[in-house]
Amino acid sequence: MGSGKPRGIKAGRKLQNKRRIQIWADKDLNKRFLGSRYKNPFLGSSHAKGIVVEKFGVEAKQPNSAVRKCCRVLLKKNGKKIAAFVPWDGCLNFIAENDEVLVAGFGRKGHAKGDIP
Repeated sequence: MGSGKPRGIKAGRKLQNKRRIQIWADKDLNKRFLGSRYKNPFLGSSHAKGIVVEKFGVEAKQPNSAVRKCCRVLLKKNGKKIAAFVPWDGCLNFIAENDEVLVAGFGRKGHAKGDIP
């Protein structure tokens, strides 16, 4: 009585086709599969290994006033250079150039976090 989906022995093909079309309504799935993953330096993964090219400081966005410690990292998997934020006080002293580091995203799917540009 109007449940919306086909039922019965011969409903398999109809259900399969409906699922194949409906799955593209998911925005995250679209991002993963339609070319935008190649613009993302991590290529869809959560972490990536790289080599430190240089260390530098980035000024925080207004109204905060600070120099955020960052380093330029050359990713191994695709050769892209990214700016990676180094957390905690004094941790930049433990990183030298040509060190191998593991870079993780902020969990905001490419957006900035707080006053870190």
